Amino acid sequence: MLRVIKFFTFLSLCLTAHVQAANHYISDDVFTYIHGGPGTQYRILGSVEAGQPVTFSGKTEGDYSQIVDHKGREGWVKNDFLTDKPSFRVSYPQVESELIKVNEQLNQLSLSTDNATQDLAIANKKVSELQQALALAEKERDTAQFELKSAIDNKLFRMWQQGGMIAGIGALIGIILVYLPRPQRRNKSRWMS
Repeated sequence: MLRVIKFFTFLSLCLTAHVQAANHYISDDVFTYIHGGPGTQYRILGSVEAGQPVTFSGKTEGDYSQIVDHKGREGWVKNDFLTDKPSFRVSYPQVESELIKVNEQLNQLSLSTDNATQDLAIANKKVSELQQALALAEKERDTAQFELKSAIDNKLFRMWQQGGMIAGIGALIGIILVYLPRPQRRNKSRWMS
């Protein structure tokens, strides 16, 4: 049991030593007095404005903590008025500079977005022109294919037509030749007489 108590005592001393060097701040929403001791019954040494950085010495008694203010005065303030978070007074310039950087980046992105929008509009216009050209080329291709098919069909028709005409003329000549009188043979004997 004694070891457990020693361990927690040692742990609390280590934490107190670590906390002593940490910066703390007076809360942003107050104006507080520094007292000579841990309570309002002690003499007021001065005041600390809201947001001023102070050094926390690590000592606390009741509702009060011992600090050293920015002027080097050592005194006590109420725990409610002390915070370890940076005050608006300290963080405002950082936030403002970050805001300026972010605004510049936003403006650059806005310009690049505008440029991208213009590029997109130009690209869309080009795509529609190319689609129209493609449609025209497909129409011309279809027309050319139809004309080629018609020409092939006409050539075949003319070939059949000519073949039919030749066959008809041949049949007509054959018929005419059949009905033509045959020359009669002459007797050989007549010739010699």
